[in-house]
Amino acid sequence: MPETRIILEYTGEKDSASLKFYLEHGGYRAAEKALSMKPQDIIEAVKASGLRGRGGAAFPTGLKWDFVPKEDPRPRFVVANCDEGEPGTFKDREIAEKYPHLLLEGMLIAAKAIGANRGFIYVRAEYPRAQGILKAAISEAEKHGYLGENIRGTGFSFRVQVYGGGGAYICGEETALIESLEGKRGHPRLRPPYPVSYGVYGMPTVVNNVETLSNVPFILDKGPEWYRSMGTADSTGTKIFTVSGGVRKPGVYEFKFGDITLRQLIEEYAGGVIGKLRGVIPGGLSTPILRPEELDVKLTYEDLQRAGSLIGSGAVIVVNDAVPMAAVARRSLEFLAHESCGKCTPCREGTTWLARLFRELELGKKNGRIEKINHIIDGMRGKCFCPLGEGAVAVAGAFVEKYGEEL
Repeated sequence: MPETRIILEYTGEKDSASLKFYLEHGGYRAAEKALSMKPQDIIEAVKASGLRGRGGAAFPTGLKWDFVPKEDPRPRFVVANCDEGEPGTFKDREIAEKYPHLLLEGMLIAAKAIGANRGFIYVRAEYPRAQGILKAAISEAEKHGYLGENIRGTGFSFRVQVYGGGGAYICGEETALIESLEGKRGHPRLRPPYPVSYGVYGMPTVVNNVETLSNVPFILDKGPEWYRSMGTADSTGTKIFTVSGGVRKPGVYEFKFGDITLRQLIEEYAGGVIGKLRGVIPGGLSTPILRPEELDVKLTYEDLQRAGSLIGSGAVIVVNDAVPMAAVARRSLEFLAHESCGKCTPCREGTTWLARLFRELELGKKNGRIEKINHIIDGMRGKCFCPLGEGAVAVAGAFVEKYGEEL
């Protein structure tokens, strides 16, 4: 089964980041169509497409846009989440550096849909090259009338600003991102209220992942029916997967949802495993690991969930026998403990204790450690302020359940 490269179709071409290249390949055609549409009609088209968030939460995109209060007179904002702090994930960087106008067009369509005149691209601090390319693309789009005031003579205005991230994993969570964007410490907010009604500076705000927004121009240009024709009923369109770890061909791949299994992605496209396969983390470090015998699962939201994990951000990390599984578990929990913002006690203390116990297991101190890990997991589950702590619970639990005898 060949790749279905829609978002990534031109990312390998020379000058793909330029406006000239983008316009030559149909760029901003969907935006010009959207500028003549009623906002609710844009929202309905995105809802009909079945597009779900590609950052990990998988929330229906059109539904999120529809939650923005219609009669609220306050300014609105569109925020593109390019923080991409999930270990193993580098899909958004691929779009931002090689096809930035696709993201800008998606943001412009989102802005018209919710009535926003300002947008921000929150780019992780470790992506200085992406920040520079996006700033250049914004300037180019403004110069040629695709961003800025009175876009294409329609009377609609939309300005975009690139904002360098705070250097913290937690800033990928949308409310912590908003706090950071406002110049504060990147701590998650209590929800409700949700960002669609109380976001940037307390104003209605839509936060979407870069890959999510990059799907929108295709939906408007080719229609929601075309988009729904790819994938499954619950997982429509294509998904970008980044493969890293113990494989011969690490890289960025794009497929229709459900076209291939996780095993096929690794063996047929990523060149196979170097050494002996021990397990695969399918959606980024914060998703539960799968054993080798569990990899014949189709790459869809629903199938991976049934398999006991998540598609997450699509970051596939292949674990081989080069590193003991106890070390993989320990390093995973050390990362989550280090990146905990400290706002809530269950996550702040729980992740630290989990990392310490996995480190002791790695050192051969077995007595009672697994029982203590399970006890801490029970104390954390359902009690953390944001998804980071709950992700740590799922990750630790999966290592214990599936590799307990080896830890």
